[in-house]
Amino acid sequence: MSRRFVLAGLAGAGVSSLLPAPALARGKGEYRSLNLVNNRTGEWIKTAYWVEGTYIPDALEAISHLMRDWREDEEIPIAPATIDILAATHNLLDCGEPFEVISGYRTPKTNAMLRRRSRGVARNSYHVRGMAVDLTMKTRSIRQIAGAAKSLSAGGVGTYSRAQFVHLDSGPKRDWGR
Repeated sequence: MSRRFVLAGLAGAGVSSLLPAPALARGKGEYRSLNLVNNRTGEWIKTAYWVEGTYIPDALEAISHLMRDWREDEEIPIAPATIDILAATHNLLDCGEPFEVISGYRTPKTNAMLRRRSRGVARNSYHVRGMAVDLTMKTRSIRQIAGAAKSLSAGGVGTYSRAQFVHLDSGPKRDWGR
C-alpha cells in the first residue's frame, strides 16, 4: 500500500468521523458517504465525501485513487456524478458492507487490451473518462444491485450475470444485460 493512499485513507477516515458532527451542529446534517474496497490492491475507504452541498476534495481524491487503473497505476478524478450514483445505490441496498470495485478508471491502453479479450468492452468506454465502475458485493445479488441502481433513473446500468458484476456510469440513462 502506498504512502499516499495511507495518508489519503487517514484523511478520509477523519472526514468520515468528524464532518457529520459539525454538520449536525449547524442543524442540517446532510452528508453523503461511500464504502469501497478494491480487491485487486487491498485498499479500502469508508468516508463522507459531500457535506451540506459541498464535495470534500481530499475524500474525492482518495476515492479516485482507490478506483485508479491498477494495471498501469494511473488515476484521474472520478466524476462526482458517478460517485453520487454509487452512494445512492449503496444506500438503497441498506447494508454496511462495502462495494467491491472490480474496475474503475481505465487508461486507453488497458481499455484496448480488455477490448481485444472481450467484445463486451466498449471502444469509447466511460471507464476511460472516469465516469464508470464495475462492482459487486458479497451479501447482495447482482440483480439486487442492478435493481437499486436502475430505480435511481440516472446513468447506465449493465448487469453481467455470468461474470457476476454490475456496471454503473454517469452517462445517459440506459440499461442492458440480465
